[in-house]
Amino acid sequence: MNEVLSVDSILGPEGRIARRLDNYEPRQQQLEMARGVDQALWDDQHLIAEAGTGTGKSFAYLVPAILYATADQASSKESNDEKPERSRRVVISTHTISLQEQLISKDIPLLNSVIPLEFSAVLVKGRGNYLSLRRMNRAIGKATTLMSTDEQLSQLRQIKNWSTETADGSLSSLPMRPEATVWDEVVSDTGNCLRRSCKHYKDCFYFRARRRAMGAQILVVNHALFFTDLALRRQGVSLIPDYDAAILDECHTLESVAGDHLGIRLTNGQFDYLFNRLYNDRTQKGLLVDKQLRGLQQQVDQCRFAATNLFADLLDWMTDRGPRNGRVLESNVVANELSKPMEKLAMALKQQAAAQDTEADRLDFDSAHDRMLALAGGLRQWLTHDLDDAVYWLERSGSRRGLDRIALAASPIDVGQTLRQELFQSKTIRSVVMTSATLATGTDDKFSFYRSRIGLSGGMSLRVGSPFDYQQQAKLVLETKLPDPSSQRDAFEKALPDQIKKYITQSDGHAFVLFTSYDLLKRCAAALAPWLATQNMQLYSQAASQNRTQLLDAFRRDSRGVLFGTDSFWQGVDVPGKSLSNVIITKLPFSVPDHPQIEARLDAIKSLGGNPFADYQLPEAVLKFRQGFGRLIRTRRDTGMVVVLDPRIRTKAYGRLFLDSLPKMPVEG
Repeated sequence: MNEVLSVDSILGPEGRIARRLDNYEPRQQQLEMARGVDQALWDDQHLIAEAGTGTGKSFAYLVPAILYATADQASSKESNDEKPERSRRVVISTHTISLQEQLISKDIPLLNSVIPLEFSAVLVKGRGNYLSLRRMNRAIGKATTLMSTDEQLSQLRQIKNWSTETADGSLSSLPMRPEATVWDEVVSDTGNCLRRSCKHYKDCFYFRARRRAMGAQILVVNHALFFTDLALRRQGVSLIPDYDAAILDECHTLESVAGDHLGIRLTNGQFDYLFNRLYNDRTQKGLLVDKQLRGLQQQVDQCRFAATNLFADLLDWMTDRGPRNGRVLESNVVANELSKPMEKLAMALKQQAAAQDTEADRLDFDSAHDRMLALAGGLRQWLTHDLDDAVYWLERSGSRRGLDRIALAASPIDVGQTLRQELFQSKTIRSVVMTSATLATGTDDKFSFYRSRIGLSGGMSLRVGSPFDYQQQAKLVLETKLPDPSSQRDAFEKALPDQIKKYITQSDGHAFVLFTSYDLLKRCAAALAPWLATQNMQLYSQAASQNRTQLLDAFRRDSRGVLFGTDSFWQGVDVPGKSLSNVIITKLPFSVPDHPQIEARLDAIKSLGGNPFADYQLPEAVLKFRQGFGRLIRTRRDTGMVVVLDPRIRTKAYGRLFLDSLPKMPVEG
């Protein structure tokens, strides 16, 4: 008699994984979550599942996903009498690259070896990650008119050499990081693709990846690609093959990621880049130089001049009349003298495309036409406030050349409305499972706040705790004698360095210090750097030149390091072992209420008669606080303390919500 496969027969104490792995520790929390995911998939329900650190979430959703996707091969559920005619497809989306790599290179191969069913899983990347062999060879042939520097020519040669060795043609496997100008000339591009007419079609890295995805039952993607695909599906286009169910891990980031990819973001750099690809008046390089189209070169100059004026006008508006946070409440704050000349140039590029002798040349002009229209249309859409129920704002920052970088941004105020229509009420997506270690505020097992933000009112809820013994592994230290950060901000910030020094000394380094303000981080780093040097403790600061990955790698290797981090270090950071035994939270992580997105959300809550602090700022801060706390204990062997330097956790009534959100453990202070 054939074995009936189930989550218990695979994950349970006597299951297939236990029989394969020595020292396997079945976790009741993992089994409980796996059963919940299994039920949601088979019953075509949506599920929100919080699973504490150490639960083993990935196996808890991968196993039921595999059984669900391969139900045409075996009776994986006794109650399932009718098998589907084809394999189902499940998309698994994560926020971080590290989790994607773990799923593809570690977790899924193990499950493939113990589950006696045929299935394949692939990592799906956006097209812009893949090399086009045809475009690469074309760029090499025209390098003298396309590349501006010897370094760019060298990078192009390195890409050529790599193209004969790489298995996947993906940017992530390229041993060097090419300049954007170079990669843009060789990247696989929808508007510049011959498809089956291309002699490289069978060997094309992108289409090979696409074919693998079409044949796979499990697709692993990141949230950015997932929501970009969701937005494009409104227009009948898709980046990801159709799927029956979606599992969104690290789903606490959904609101912010969805907002970014369902809105608008344009920069002056994008306009400069497109114009320079056509005609760079400084280097005399570009597509129009190669074809000696001087009339079109003049049109590019006219567009470049109009763009310079438009962005200068936006800067003047920000300086003279714009709110301090850059929010744009009115449409057409400056005249749009750019979209029309860009559209005129686009039409001329289209005419040139039709006049070209070769298909490759035609595609170059067609692609430039499409990009020109997309930017011109996006600019008009932003200036006229064409997106309904959206918040619009401007961002200004410096660049390496000392020039202002201007970004025009827009985002839905309530992404929940869009997610409800496009995702949760989709006619083709039968089940959406969302999971994270931090979704509840306090004792709310129904995730009311999270549901209100993503637009999901129905479906299942599941909350399982962590298998870790926090009573033995951790303690919470509350520093209650500092000044109030709200009413006595200067005094509080002045006292911080000595308090940080005190607790770093107690743990002899091995510390994360988490800040809510980049400026405060810089000041504390400057104040403590000399002292840390005398203690032979290395400071890893987000205010220094290293990026996030470099900082973490160096910190992990250091036996007594101290890392100062802001927003991105509160979540998605995994440092198990002795390197980290002390997490210092300098302030309760309330979001800055004057960011345009936050301000608009608070205004919307107020307009509906709600309380912005109680309904949004407080629960959001609790979730981020739980994320910061979760950096400490990553395995059963980890021990240490979390120190909270913000006295409001004891002096304010709302402080109880922060404390109640944490697992039970010894508390000092």
